[in-house]
Amino acid sequence: MAADTRDQLTGASSAAPVPVPLADAAGLRDTPQPLISHGCWYPSVDPTGEHVAFICDRAGVPQLWTGSVDGSELHLLDADPDPVTEVAWSPDGRWIAYTVAPGGGEHTRVLCVRPDGTDRRIVAGADSGSSAYLGRWTRDGSAVAVTVAEPPPSAGRSAGEETAATDGEAVFADLPAGWAERDGPATLLGSEVRPGPGSHGGPDGEPGAGRDRVAGLAGLGQLGLDGLDGLDGVEGTRDRLSAYLVDPDGIRSPVLVAAESGAATLRVCDISQDERFALVRRGPRGRREAVVVRTADLTTGSVLRVADGDPWIGRFSPDGHTLWLRSDHEREFAALLAAGLDDDGRLLGLSVVAEREGRDLELLAFAEDGRTAALAWNVGGASELQTLGLPAGEPMPSGAATGTTPPREVPLPHEVVTRITRAGPSGMVLALSGSQRRPGVWWVPPGAPSARTPWSSRDEDAVPPGRPPVRPVPLRPVARDGLRLGGWYYRAPGRAAGRPAPCVIHLHGGPEEQERPVFDPLYHELLGRGLDVFAPDVRGSSGWGRSFVDADLGTGRFAAIEDVADCAAHVVLTGRADPTRLAVMGRSYGGYLTLASLVWHPELFRTGVAVCGMSDFATFFAGTEPWIAESAAHKYGHPVRDRELLRALSPMSRIDELRVPLLAVHGEHDTNVPPGESEQVVRAARERGLPAELLTLREEGHEFRRADNRRLFRRSAADWMERHLSG
Repeated sequence: MAADTRDQLTGASSAAPVPVPLADAAGLRDTPQPLISHGCWYPSVDPTGEHVAFICDRAGVPQLWTGSVDGSELHLLDADPDPVTEVAWSPDGRWIAYTVAPGGGEHTRVLCVRPDGTDRRIVAGADSGSSAYLGRWTRDGSAVAVTVAEPPPSAGRSAGEETAATDGEAVFADLPAGWAERDGPATLLGSEVRPGPGSHGGPDGEPGAGRDRVAGLAGLGQLGLDGLDGLDGVEGTRDRLSAYLVDPDGIRSPVLVAAESGAATLRVCDISQDERFALVRRGPRGRREAVVVRTADLTTGSVLRVADGDPWIGRFSPDGHTLWLRSDHEREFAALLAAGLDDDGRLLGLSVVAEREGRDLELLAFAEDGRTAALAWNVGGASELQTLGLPAGEPMPSGAATGTTPPREVPLPHEVVTRITRAGPSGMVLALSGSQRRPGVWWVPPGAPSARTPWSSRDEDAVPPGRPPVRPVPLRPVARDGLRLGGWYYRAPGRAAGRPAPCVIHLHGGPEEQERPVFDPLYHELLGRGLDVFAPDVRGSSGWGRSFVDADLGTGRFAAIEDVADCAAHVVLTGRADPTRLAVMGRSYGGYLTLASLVWHPELFRTGVAVCGMSDFATFFAGTEPWIAESAAHKYGHPVRDRELLRALSPMSRIDELRVPLLAVHGEHDTNVPPGESEQVVRAARERGLPAELLTLREEGHEFRRADNRRLFRRSAADWMERHLSG
């Protein structure tokens, strides 16, 4: 970036994170016994491969734990009640970084703690209304990448006020009143940005506040901000996500590595060994990109398309000249690609290292030496795991890479891998889930079978005695336009073969999520009431190729609504479901699709349960987080340019067609889909004389994480379904 441009940005207010000490939590002193059959997930391993940090809900809320792989040790590191969502052990073993959701809401913060439970501190997201989440550690463990949300301090525009859009920006004009007035102005991490690597603060390790100029914002234009009108505090500034490298010790000043205005996502997925390059994933759902950023001047080296799903998309080789990437760049299904990079991070060539026909590569992990990869493939919703030796040398401009060793298949004891992390020189630790078990962590030593860690639940503890989990069967319905759909059917135990059952069509969120054959306590609750469950993948779901994911864009959303009816017809015509006792239910996008199905197909279902679902796109865009809005505009439509389409797609625009009882469920702190979306549809249903109830879960956001609330939700939903589908 030119010097005069950098000077224009110097001195602007920014929100660089500074560690904030906290009182020590319970740490290693408190290890409660499980109150419920628990799950363990999101493992991250220490440098020795002997200890694992992970998330566990054995005390009723997802918290940070550590344990030895042999089960000889188990410790609770943070006893605070705020749910933990991500974990990353530093490569030098000195820190464990983790993301928490205060109050169960969506405004998260990043903390660090020592492995012995001491020296706990907030690294990013300390201020009220702030939000932050984890990126990768540097290879030496001296800093961790965090992304922080930086909305402008102004209160937003009023309805009808026009704003000129610059190139590359999607400015939302003519929005309803309150578009940017969520909780009032949000001040995020209110401290200034310090200079780059090697700069230190004041005495005793304190940051040198008031002495350093703000120099880290110089690269904003390189990440899609050319023509940006201003910065924080300047009229016309739009919301921004910024990613920093932060030293948890507070000795090294924060370093800005990426920033984007009007961003949907921005996550640092890797830092090269010499810290010259950062691998950043950015962009809205359905249009994710991998960006190689030169950290010296924050300019872009190369950009490649990557798939949705797991954010950990790739890794730099030790010399920084190869980028291993999980990508669907110019492809229908994601594969492992090798991108050759020059000294400035520009693309030299691209080759395919590993691919499988009709299968997405959905998880990618690497040994510490960068020469061995673990690959998890999505096979119709289940997982297949391989390890692969990576080729040496620069990738060829096209075609398959040479020099790889044949992949080694790794047997799995359960259907789905949810996370892979290296453990020691050549071992792995896996997070597994399946239809017969709670989520658990498994140790895969070199050349030996995988073994369940002793602190994970046993399979026989998944459900109470006498009611074994149901293993679902895959179904492939065909939509009315000929598109083949997917899904899993759960048959309630004890019913005679050939007898049609009352059936709940359950719709997943996303819409890019995919239904997986994993143990779902909600499904088990419904099955225990004698209700079958069909969980389909309508168009827009992942796992079936890029064309399938994109098939619901724009006016394709109407076809996705028709898919729900076609899935119901399939289970009826195949003799599984009773056509007079059908219900529909879903969460997030599935909640929207539930409401849409009830008003588009008013005679098909006897009832519905909509969980955290959008009922009107105008009010949704007015109330959601700005980065959620950026992503949603691509999936559903632009709130200004596509206003008529969004009105036509909104269930509230057809609310007079609602004919059946409705239960809505929402978390009180949900800022992704604000609770007003449920409140207005329940109010409208009651005004039309229909039975309608709203269950608001306290201390929850868009996800329900607390055991007591999840139990209340399951039982309330099952009671509702049983009452309206009986007889």
